[in-house]
Order: sequence, then C-alpha cells, then structure tokens
Amino acid sequence: MDSILDNLSTEFVSICVRDPRLHNDELWHNHVDYEISLHTNSMCFRKKTSCVRRRYREFVWLRHCLEQNALIIQLPKLPPWNPFFSAKKKEHVNQRMKGLQEFLEDVLQNPLLLSDSRLHLFLQSNLCIAKMERCALGKTRYTVAEAIQRYICDCISSLEDKTSCDSDCESSASSGLGHSFDATRESQVSFLHSPETEL
Repeated sequence: MDSILDNLSTEFVSICVRDPRLHNDELWHNHVDYEISLHTNSMCFRKKTSCVRRRYREFVWLRHCLEQNALIIQLPKLPPWNPFFSAKKKEHVNQRMKGLQEFLEDVLQNPLLLSDSRLHLFLQSNLCIAKMERCALGKTRYTVAEAIQRYICDCISSLEDKTSCDSDCESSASSGLGHSFDATRESQVSFLHSPETEL
C-alpha cells in the first residue's frame, strides 16, 4: 500500500511550449505554430513522451472543447486574441507562447480535464481539428489510443507520402518555415471562422 502511495506522490507531467515557427498561408496571411513537448510518468497518458506542433486557433478549439465538457470548472484563460498581433514580431510571439504554456500547465493540473480524449489527441497526436473531433466521437476507423500510437509511424512515413490527407492520420508538423498544410483543411470547421481564431 505504501509503495502505491509513493508512486502516486512522485507522478509528474512536464509540458513545454517552444520553438515558434512562421508559416505563410496565403499572399497576405501567415501564422505561427509552436512545438508542444510532453514528458510524464502519469498513468493518464498512454505515451510517456510526445512532441506535436499546434497553432493558436487549435488552442482556442481545445479550450472550447474543455469548456463544454467541464461546465462546473473554472478553466484557465488563453492569452487573449490581439487584433494587432504580428507573427513577425518576436515579443508578440514570445508573449503568446508564454501564455499558451501557462494555459496547458493549468489544464494538466486538473484530474477532471485529463479525462477528456480531445486533450490527449491535441497533445499526443498529429490529427487536425476535424479529425480529432471525429475520433473523439468514435466516427473514425481508429480509436483515440490508436491515433496516438500511430503518430510515431506517421512521422516516419510523412516524408515518403505527402498525400496522407486522404488517410485518417495525417501530419500537421512542419520541419521549417515553409507553408502550413493545416490551413485549408481546418477552414472547413465552422468554429474556426470567427475572427479571434485566425492567428
């Protein structure tokens, strides 16, 4: 019994938001995505280490999902949407990155929020928003656990197969400052059409 309590007391979840990268969506638009690195020994997580890239509008989507699922909980706030935000201004990007880090740290401290499968897909899979929604609702041919596990394979095969958009597991990671492949498919989700989710 004491050993079980000792294990519980030493359980940890470490999250880091870093490495902002600028992506050009169209002629006049660009966005920044961030690397989210997770390291844990918690039984809540199937994978003990993971690394994905997400952009601000995906964080907005995640908070919206958590808000719907946990009505009685006061959720942490995201850094506010700024109409004057410039992806090319380092201080803007760093301030937002710090706020995103604090948001995730607060979310991961709440055991009730850890039960939301969309949080796990957000942190440990490479699925776009539409596919995270479908997977969480059981509308894909793979489970949440399979989507998370298959991410490793997709990272390896993404260099070989650039047409993975037709498969059910696709990469949203980018290796540099090139174009983002997320912008087109995410625009199909109606929630993302509000102006405060554009960057």
